[in-house]
Amino acid sequence: MRPNCIAIPQIVLPAPSVDMQAWAVIACDQHTSDAAYWEELEKTVRDKPSTLRLTLPEIYLGGDISEKLAAISSAMEKYKREGVFRNLPPGFILTERKTPVSPVRRGIVLAVDLEAYSYEQKSDALIRATEATITERIPPRLKIRESALFEFPHIMVLYNDPQDTVLGPYRNAPLETLYDFDLNMGGGHIRGKFLQNVEPMLDAFGALVRDNLLFMVGDGNHSLATAKAAWEKIKQGLSAEERKAHPARYALCEAVNLYDEGIRFEAIHRIVKNVDAEKFASGLAAKNGKCVCALYVRGKKRPFMLGSDAPDAVGEADKYIAEYISKFGGEVDYIHGEEDLRRLTEDSSSVGIALPKMDKADLFPLVKKHGSLPRKTFSLGESEEKRYYIEGRSIVK
Repeated sequence: MRPNCIAIPQIVLPAPSVDMQAWAVIACDQHTSDAAYWEELEKTVRDKPSTLRLTLPEIYLGGDISEKLAAISSAMEKYKREGVFRNLPPGFILTERKTPVSPVRRGIVLAVDLEAYSYEQKSDALIRATEATITERIPPRLKIRESALFEFPHIMVLYNDPQDTVLGPYRNAPLETLYDFDLNMGGGHIRGKFLQNVEPMLDAFGALVRDNLLFMVGDGNHSLATAKAAWEKIKQGLSAEERKAHPARYALCEAVNLYDEGIRFEAIHRIVKNVDAEKFASGLAAKNGKCVCALYVRGKKRPFMLGSDAPDAVGEADKYIAEYISKFGGEVDYIHGEEDLRRLTEDSSSVGIALPKMDKADLFPLVKKHGSLPRKTFSLGESEEKRYYIEGRSIVK
């Protein structure tokens, strides 16, 4: 039976003349403390058509973003006017992604129905958040989406398919190759193939629904929450029939099997800046638990124990950070990779918290039992493995 949370999108790709290496850039929520990464990317892209002009890296999200929003909207209109975009027939794109740390990750670019998604902490929706959603983070992202003609998402949803019933039949299928290129900035290689006859795949997805659950959001939770918030505003002025057909009701994403060999859960570490590092570290190290964690002060590692399991350790660390900052000041950021964490804590006013990684087999049972996990409990691989913006979709009527 076809699940009612999946829609067949008409995907937008760049025209064949576009340099795909300049076009595709990494998810906007990566390298949020590494300005050098984005400066180097600017040099790589230069004035070529690029999704760097259609999205807003979160490192630049603070303060007045009105000029940046206008530039994004202008770039979309310019690209549309100049024929940079091409529309595919309705269908899915099957992706194969290789990186220096993962031999292959396979996914399916499709659309999901936002009416079937909830980011509430406890939910029985077909599509559920895996982490707590910070509603305060939605408004600036909502401004971007409300002024956009197209969406270019980095959202990744996970489905529970240990027998590989959805993608397995297509591993050697003779499908049209849409793109095949090396990603910039060490992102590896990606290939996309077009699937127009999606009905058998929809049936396979339908057979995976358990306890009214099909997808859990693995990456881009706040982006999907923003799309939901935008749709909730738009639909207020629409009839029932208009709601069914409106493109803003749906969101483009990549669906990946939780048991795909390229899906590895990694920890997301915390760095706390502009604090007395020794004072902060001594207070957190005084706590105890069962999970091995580590503090980094002046680039030196100090192991300690925290929490009863990985999500609990994350929750306890975040609680301590919030309480400390409310009393003494400071700011927190989220880092992928322990070596990057160590490097960023070499100054005397920053302290890093290396947190444990979660077993991916625990994801569906934990969320079913407890609801969404603490924010940024896990990452799907390292920064370089994150989704690059390639595919888009029109979201205006």
